[in-house]
Amino acid sequence: MVREQYTTTTPGTCLERPKNEYIYKIGIYGWRKRCLYLFVLLLLIILVVNFSLTIWILKVMWFSPTGMGHLRVTKEGLRLEGESEFLFPLYAKEIHSRVDSSLLLQSTHNVTVNARNSNGEVTGRLNVGPKMVEFHSQQFQINSKDGKPLFTVDENEVVIGTDKLRVTGPEGALFEHSVETPLVKAEAFKQLRLESPTRSLSMDAPRGINIKAQAGNIEALSQMDIKLHSSDGVLLLDAETVRLPKLPEGARGGSGISQGLYEICVCPDGKLYLSVAGVGSTCQEYSRVCQ
Repeated sequence: MVREQYTTTTPGTCLERPKNEYIYKIGIYGWRKRCLYLFVLLLLIILVVNFSLTIWILKVMWFSPTGMGHLRVTKEGLRLEGESEFLFPLYAKEIHSRVDSSLLLQSTHNVTVNARNSNGEVTGRLNVGPKMVEFHSQQFQINSKDGKPLFTVDENEVVIGTDKLRVTGPEGALFEHSVETPLVKAEAFKQLRLESPTRSLSMDAPRGINIKAQAGNIEALSQMDIKLHSSDGVLLLDAETVRLPKLPEGARGGSGISQGLYEICVCPDGKLYLSVAGVGSTCQEYSRVCQ
């Protein structure tokens, strides 16, 4: 403020007006004004650079009203077009491909899919590595398109639910323990072979065992004994010709002309031998073959 002095005079008196002692100028002048302009100019430059960077980022990242780049935001969720790379874990409720394409998950090391409960604990894990596919869970099941279980694995058993199981390997299938199945069948024009290299081979059925070869022979080979046992019934050999070529022959007994015919005799211990046929039975109770 400027302080002014007023002096009262009478008419006719001429007095000089006193000069102001202090004069204040309102505003910013000097170096303060130059610093202010420089600061405003710097703010404008920063604003232009930020705006340019924002425009460049929007252009590079392909931002649009519907999403960013290959990522589209729809009512059903997120949609990715083309190939996408994730540097960190991906959490999703459902992942599926388009109708006209397949879903490909690719990694330089392995692909791991985890299922967690409400507490964050892993309840199921699928690990696809370069040499092995591992699955950790209480049960693993593969279903067909109509929901029929094809393959089920748990801690107690493995269930194959297909109508036909084909083993196409040249060495067949190896089972370390027992196998329960209603039918074992070879492919057309190929042989079926059941083999136990170092142990015995046993086939059990509550209502009978049917072995059939429609266009070939049936052979049973063993290093030791072959036993055909029926607990309640008879052993029936029904064929046009039954041959036992390596049976031992007993001593001649009885009279008559054999004409190349032989009789099958049974020793007390169950051993069979051949005896030249006669008019009556030529089997001897104490043949030297039975000794």
